[in-house]
Amino acid sequence: MAEESDLEKTEPASPRRLEKAHEEGQVARSRELVTFVMLTTGVAALWTMGEMMGVHFANAMRNGLQFERASAFDASHMMVQAGTALLHALQALMPLLVMLLVAALVAPMLLGGWLLSGKALLPKFSKLNPVAGLARMFSAEALAELVKTLVKSVLIGGIAWWVLSGKLPTIMGLMSEPVNSALPHTLRLVAVSCALIIASLLLVAGIDVPYQLWSHARKLRMSREDLRQEQKESDGDPLLKAQIRRQQQQMAKRRMMAEVPKADIIVTNPTHYAVALKYSDGEMRAPRVIAKGADLVALRIRAMAQEHSIPVLEAPPLTRALFRHTQLGEEIPLTLYAAVAEVLAWAYQLKRQYSEGGVLPRTPQDLPVPASLDPLANAA
Repeated sequence: MAEESDLEKTEPASPRRLEKAHEEGQVARSRELVTFVMLTTGVAALWTMGEMMGVHFANAMRNGLQFERASAFDASHMMVQAGTALLHALQALMPLLVMLLVAALVAPMLLGGWLLSGKALLPKFSKLNPVAGLARMFSAEALAELVKTLVKSVLIGGIAWWVLSGKLPTIMGLMSEPVNSALPHTLRLVAVSCALIIASLLLVAGIDVPYQLWSHARKLRMSREDLRQEQKESDGDPLLKAQIRRQQQQMAKRRMMAEVPKADIIVTNPTHYAVALKYSDGEMRAPRVIAKGADLVALRIRAMAQEHSIPVLEAPPLTRALFRHTQLGEEIPLTLYAAVAEVLAWAYQLKRQYSEGGVLPRTPQDLPVPASLDPLANAA
């Protein structure tokens, strides 16, 4: 029973699932809302510019029907007349076309926003499956679309009949009016009638928009197993992450060991810890830890120190304090300046003795290491 409940898509879509669906072109859309916006814009254009459009159409008709007998046999004159009529028609329709273009661009922003997705244009051969096609035809979504279409048809048809039946005398009276006044009156009558008809679409769009939002959310619902799998993918495979961490640690260790030959001195514990220090006058404010390690890594640091003739000093308290309280590449703590300065001075004197000869310098003893920085002192 637990496995069955995990496979049921009862959980809302995660942000990652929503983002992926948006990239694939899956967003909530309402054709009824777009239709309502487009028709409302068209009716508004007819209402506000109907008279002007009527004048342009009247001029186009007048210019097209008036011509001299001699010009009727002139093909070039006929082309000029056709061009003039086309220009008048474009002047009449251009404001309407511009408003419809703006509406077509604004309408998608009301629900779902603009979407430019190349994945939505890719062919999906799964849609050619007749079994899947039949399943879509008889699905609950198809039934809901059928019911919505029937209700919309009955509603709009009923309102259209009610509006037009009351306007029959006015429509019949248009035939007795002059052309100059009949065309504007006709356009205004069409605008008023259409406004009343498309008002019914507001109810349809008001029902369709919440339904589309609910349907879109239902399609993207996830099961608990989907959520676990998504979380696993976002976090990464634990085994793969562990392997990556090991590789990163190995790379960091190789970089650290490459810095050992540049050290001025190596301090040890004597065998458990080893810390490599370097100081460049004028380049560093204080000495830095360029390598450190414990056990086998410490032995490797000591071996490299011998290979490159780097001084090695057994200073257990100082080594433990540096190992515990300083990270790679960091400057030493202020409280260890005196102890490290004494150690570096000994290393410089030892190198000078090797190169120039003379008496060996005295090995530093009882270095001033605060007890608060020594782990063994704190443990005691």
